Amino acid sequence: MKILMATMGLDIGGAETHIVELAKELKNEGHDVAIVSNGGVYVSEITAAGIRHYEAPLHRRSLRDMASARRILRQVIVGEAPDVVHAHARIPAFLCGGFCKKRGIPFVTTAHWVFDTSGVLRYLTNWGERTVAVSEDIKAYLIREYNTPAEHITVTINGIDTEKFSPRLTGAGVMSEFGLDPDRPVLSYVSRMDEDRALVARQLIAIAPELDRAVPGIQLLIAGGGNVLDELKAQAAQVNARLGRPCVTMTGPRTDINEIAAAGQLFVGVSRSALEAMAAGKPVIVAGNEGYHGLFGPDKLAEARAGNFCCRGMPVSRPERLLADVTAAFRLPPEEKERLGAYGRQVIFDHYSVHRMAADCLSVYEQVRRKKYRVVMSGYYGFGNAGDDAILESIQQAIRAASDDVSVTVLSNDPEQTHRQYGLEAIPRFRIWKVFQALRRGDALLSGGGSLLQDTTSTRSLLYYLSVIRCARLLGKPVMLYANGIGPVKKPANRRRVKKVVEGAALVTLRDHASAKELEAMGVTRPVQVTADPVFHLEPAGTERARELLSAAGIPQGPFVAVSVRDWQDVGNFYTQLARLCDHLRRKHALEVLFLLMQPDRDRSATARVQGLMEEPAHVLDVPCTPRELMGVLGQAKLCLAMRLHTLIFAARMAVPAMGLVYDPKVASYLEELDLPAAGDVERFDGPEAVRRADRLMADYDNVLARLREKSTRLSQAARKNERLLLELLERTRE
Repeated sequence: MKILMATMGLDIGGAETHIVELAKELKNEGHDVAIVSNGGVYVSEITAAGIRHYEAPLHRRSLRDMASARRILRQVIVGEAPDVVHAHARIPAFLCGGFCKKRGIPFVTTAHWVFDTSGVLRYLTNWGERTVAVSEDIKAYLIREYNTPAEHITVTINGIDTEKFSPRLTGAGVMSEFGLDPDRPVLSYVSRMDEDRALVARQLIAIAPELDRAVPGIQLLIAGGGNVLDELKAQAAQVNARLGRPCVTMTGPRTDINEIAAAGQLFVGVSRSALEAMAAGKPVIVAGNEGYHGLFGPDKLAEARAGNFCCRGMPVSRPERLLADVTAAFRLPPEEKERLGAYGRQVIFDHYSVHRMAADCLSVYEQVRRKKYRVVMSGYYGFGNAGDDAILESIQQAIRAASDDVSVTVLSNDPEQTHRQYGLEAIPRFRIWKVFQALRRGDALLSGGGSLLQDTTSTRSLLYYLSVIRCARLLGKPVMLYANGIGPVKKPANRRRVKKVVEGAALVTLRDHASAKELEAMGVTRPVQVTADPVFHLEPAGTERARELLSAAGIPQGPFVAVSVRDWQDVGNFYTQLARLCDHLRRKHALEVLFLLMQPDRDRSATARVQGLMEEPAHVLDVPCTPRELMGVLGQAKLCLAMRLHTLIFAARMAVPAMGLVYDPKVASYLEELDLPAAGDVERFDGPEAVRRADRLMADYDNVLARLREKSTRLSQAARKNERLLLELLERTRE
């Protein structure tokens, strides 16, 4: 996608950093990005990243400057011919809005802050076709002050580059530059030194003598520039003279905020700077002009996220409270400081990644961008199941990689979560009228992937998916069964229903040969194509992230077995026998045991039961994980022992030998497809036999691994046929 951003300037500031990180991530993800602004210190950084910059006086409201800026913007927009224009401040948005509307160019904005709406200023604001808000309270402000429709606002986050802000940095360069003593405690603080931003900086300087008594030798490293910097420098100089040493260091404006954060053992700040310090693994006291939140920990997460770590609505910062909290933080045991730092970094991965920020914006771009085709996806989406969520993400990525001309609307149990996590338009799967409208507007229905056409779960579930397909057919929309797993379908009436629907589909692709045999057994005669599960071309999270998750779960460096178990009825002593098998793998094969929760609310109790029955120690990865992260973790395993089908598929995708715990025929058939052994049937599980099978696999490990790698490569290639066939189907709808 070709994206043009317009903002006032690129000097140091939270909104400016947000724009720079967003533009760089979009560029990293393969998009063509250009920025128009008045310039600033970050221009060299974006141009080094391959992002074009055009200079225009977008930072002033004088008629002369606005006329000049409008002329430059018009030239840039005509020359760039962007797919979307994204404005990040009021003047750029006002100037871009009318021109984009006239030329039919999709136009969106981001609200980074609240604005003065008095007098004519209200009419200088254009929020575009869609608006991105950086917090829930700004969304509420847009609705209240501008009557912006709630459904036109997407709440995003201040995405943080976790490579740039990392615990690996030491801040040694900054320490050396300013003559800080590495053997003495350092507190880092970052903010603009403007009258309306520098309250906490003033308070830190004022309490420095008391801090020096409470935390002997403390050094305050205060970074930022602004209209009260000289005044604060003078106050700092007085404090230093009084103490007879350089206690307070005022750096002025800086772009190396990652090094400033790294230099301190404790960070004080607000909004983006606080999040950056959390990414660096630092304990953080969240405090700013808007309010005071205190030392960040799990008890403060919900409230902090609601205000985007800006402290709006919180009590005002008081010097005595700041003094007490800073003192208490420095006196914490080292392991508690490390725990707080690790928790903060985990929060960034879970809620504030730069990838998530880019995905939010891409989702908004997709909402306004003119697309040739509209596709509706029906599946088991929005239920927190990692396997089905991986299907959704992989299909989305595959379609996007194959064509920029397809928009996707998902029928989801949790539309907000689906939109937030994957950047896709989503509607409630049980709101009949909304589903009908989406199908009516769409060009085709994708049903799948996964095992949707089965009645093991319930006939009601099967009838839901068949009803969506029938509705699409009644509206004259072609239906593609996308990499489906078929069955088991036990009831004769249900088998007839499935046969009728499959026969009427425009295109059928299946993920395995067992599904093709099941359709043949139902009497289906139409042609079908066996491809592969879409997950086979989903990219895993990186190795560093996988190792961080393993470390959080307590898994040391070394081989481990990943175990996935789910709740199931009528399994007798299966859980006890599985515990013995896990014990055996640890004792004989020196494999640490790590339980994965593919669908936490369904898997947690069964996992706890098996873990409680084990004699050997075991670990559980019980933090929110995306499918890509779970896949990355599995890729580090030596062996996988899985009851859930998509754990086996993840393992196969990562070429990790696996054994299946068969609770459903689909697991047995997929093991056969992958040429992998079953540990046994959970309803009649033979523990000693499972141990023997595990020993045979480990004895033949290298051959099993070689065969699996070959299979995984072939299935990855086969999975790519699905979107090619979809595009051919969509093209036929326009003939």
